[in-house]
Amino acid sequence: MNKRLYLAICAVLMLAAWHPATAGNPDRQGEAGAYELLMNPWARSAGLHTMATGMVSGVEAMRLNIAGLARIHQTEVVVSHGIYLEGTGITMSSFGVAQRVGKSSALGFSVMSLDFGEIPETRVDLPEGTGATFSPTFINIGLGFSHVFENKVQVGVLFRAVSERISNAAAATFAIDAGVQYVTGPQDNFKFGISLRNVGGRMRFSGEGLSFQAQIPEGSVSYNLAVNQRAADFELQSVLNIGMSYDFHFATHRFTVLGNFTSNAFSRDQIGAGVEFAFAKMFMVRGGYRYEFGTNALDVVERPVYTGPSAGFTVNVPFSKKEDAGSFALDYAYRATKVWGGTHNFSVRINL
Repeated sequence: MNKRLYLAICAVLMLAAWHPATAGNPDRQGEAGAYELLMNPWARSAGLHTMATGMVSGVEAMRLNIAGLARIHQTEVVVSHGIYLEGTGITMSSFGVAQRVGKSSALGFSVMSLDFGEIPETRVDLPEGTGATFSPTFINIGLGFSHVFENKVQVGVLFRAVSERISNAAAATFAIDAGVQYVTGPQDNFKFGISLRNVGGRMRFSGEGLSFQAQIPEGSVSYNLAVNQRAADFELQSVLNIGMSYDFHFATHRFTVLGNFTSNAFSRDQIGAGVEFAFAKMFMVRGGYRYEFGTNALDVVERPVYTGPSAGFTVNVPFSKKEDAGSFALDYAYRATKVWGGTHNFSVRINL
């Protein structure tokens, strides 16, 4: 290993150490915003409950561990659609592309947006509605880079722009993700990863929606004046992931077990495990279970939205019989929730 490798690993570990010391403190729940940064629109990793920190690769790595971005053959394009908490009318749409640069690096671009549908507009003086509707616009755009050292260690960094907007108010900021993955074993069986996500500036809403008419007294005469009200700012959903996986190979088949620990800066910590079986690289089935510390499974109010299990599958069709041929894949994932009808993810993937 060379000096650049040690410097990259040290940088990631320093970022991890800088992660807020109060991580996992349930007393801080509700103090952060931009929850969409914790939503996973990609079906393959969603089927493992977003716990594949050590093994995630390509486009999906830009949502979990940017270090895995470089683990692609040449080019990967993914288009995804998600139904968030079926019954709420909220959907997720995403697009991502990863491109290898040289022999050991890769660049990636991703965009994700939420669609809330048309929401009836209400006011204090018209609580039953004005007859008009509005649709919030939540979008984030990521640009990432990953590099492989000696074919064993990958490091990566990603810059993300975050924007939330309604018709008369908006907030925006920038965030950074960093990650490292280590791969070893006779067939690269063992994989270990650490990622720190959503570290960035604070967000604050501003716009005409925060202004109001106030009566300003001036001696014996008073008059109305437009006054701007300052909104409180809020932090992003910072999260630290540590995960590992191990592959068991049987001829052309693969069976993978994985584990993951998640430290949330503004909610309870989580731990989970999952398995994935790949049949001749053409069909994969996977499932996972995630547990949140300090929750009572019998307490419906206290229990987290995601109750534990997740599952998914992949159908992968290669373009030819060559070992390094590209492929076309369809991914699906389902995550159970305590309310509504769960979250569904669908992805279309092209590897070149």
